[in-house]
Amino acid sequence: MLLLLRLFYEFFKVGLFSVGGGLATLPFLYEMAERTGWFTHTDVTNLIAISESTPGPIGVNAATYVGFLTDGLAGAVVATLGLIAPAIVIIILVAQVLERFRDSRLVDNIFSGLRPASTALIASAGLLVAKTTFLVGLTIRWPQVVLGVVLLVATQKTDWHPVVYIAFAAAAGVIFHMGG
Repeated sequence: MLLLLRLFYEFFKVGLFSVGGGLATLPFLYEMAERTGWFTHTDVTNLIAISESTPGPIGVNAATYVGFLTDGLAGAVVATLGLIAPAIVIIILVAQVLERFRDSRLVDNIFSGLRPASTALIASAGLLVAKTTFLVGLTIRWPQVVLGVVLLVATQKTDWHPVVYIAFAAAAGVIFHMGG
C-alpha cells in the first residue's frame, strides 16, 4: 500500500511540474530513475521508443509502464492516475478563470514565460535520450548515430507519416542488430 501511495505521489509531482507535455516529463523520469531505482535510464529510452510507436501520450505511457514495472496492474493504474490528476484539476481551474482573463497582460506574460521553460525541458530530455542512444560510456554507437542522422534528414526532406520513420527504424534495428 505504501508503494502505491509513493507511486501516486511521485507521478503526481511529475504531472504537476512537467509543463509542456509528454516530452517534458522525461527529465523528471530520469531523475526519478536515479532516486528510486524503480527503473533505469535505458528503461526510459526504451519507454520513449515504445511510447512513440504506440497510441497515447508519452507521459501517460511512461507512468503506466513504470507503475507496472514497480507494482503490476495496480501500480500502472495508480501511477497513471497520479500523473493525470494535476492536469485534470488545473485544466478545470484554468478553463474557469481563463475566460475571464483572456485579454489579461498578466496571463499573456505567464504563458510567455512558460513556453521557454517547456522548450528547455524538452531539449534537456532530447539530450538525455541522445546520450543514452548514441553513447555507451565514452564509446560512440556509430550505427545508431548514422540511423539518427538519416532519419533526421528524412524528416526534414519528406512529408511521410511518422509511422514510416518508426517502421524504418525498427527494421534497421533488426537488420543491423543495433541492440547491443
